[in-house]
Amino acid sequence: MDIATGIGIIGGIATICALIIIDGGNFAAYWDKHAAIIIFGGSAAATMLRFPFSVIAHGLPMGARFAFTMSASHPRELIEEITRVAEIARKSGPVALENVEVSNPFLAQGLRYIADGYDKDFIRDTMERDRDNFLQRLDEGSKVYRAIGDCAPAWGMIGTIIGMVTMFANMSDPSRLGPAMATALLATLYGAIVANMLTLPLADKLHVKLEEEEISRTLIIDGVLQMRDAKSPTLVREMLLAYLPDHHRAEMAEAA
Repeated sequence: MDIATGIGIIGGIATICALIIIDGGNFAAYWDKHAAIIIFGGSAAATMLRFPFSVIAHGLPMGARFAFTMSASHPRELIEEITRVAEIARKSGPVALENVEVSNPFLAQGLRYIADGYDKDFIRDTMERDRDNFLQRLDEGSKVYRAIGDCAPAWGMIGTIIGMVTMFANMSDPSRLGPAMATALLATLYGAIVANMLTLPLADKLHVKLEEEEISRTLIIDGVLQMRDAKSPTLVREMLLAYLPDHHRAEMAEAA
């Protein structure tokens, strides 16, 4: 689980609640159904205009799931694990990989291909296709959340304008000035919260995870192909070290 995502959302909510409490603690004053309808209804409509419904239907839940639950695959750990597996394959043969347990499902898939004796081109094409499809789904989720974050503040301004028009059109009726002012102000507030506390940060988190997964899965594919060619564990390790920054390479060299 990605603890930072949960902490960030809880911290943002706690900050807003603390400010409301400091200002008197009247939470009811910060709720307006008209403003909520404008923000959530308008943002949903604009997002459906931007994307096919199928993209939205799987992009929203997938984005939320991976933003909270997807564990990062660190290249250093992957290199150590692939080196260990390559040592087993070198000593006991490819069939021994059937009983090897690894933490990364994508790596486990590649080891199954080696153990089953698939040729190198099949392994490369299949794993690259799986990687690209997975990254595409992550990218779609990121784009959907970013689209909501882009349009939510704009719909907040639309709500503010509608509230101001209603307010100025009913200056002679004081009873309607309060609700119109609440709509005008709270629509902007809701739009800013939805964009800056939820959707845009989640979009950035998914983009970061996309880049991490692209590196990790490409590293795994290269490692699996080297094992398929029965390369020595030392050669596999040295080749995969190219994926690390210079200072991490130095640290792993010292550890070795």
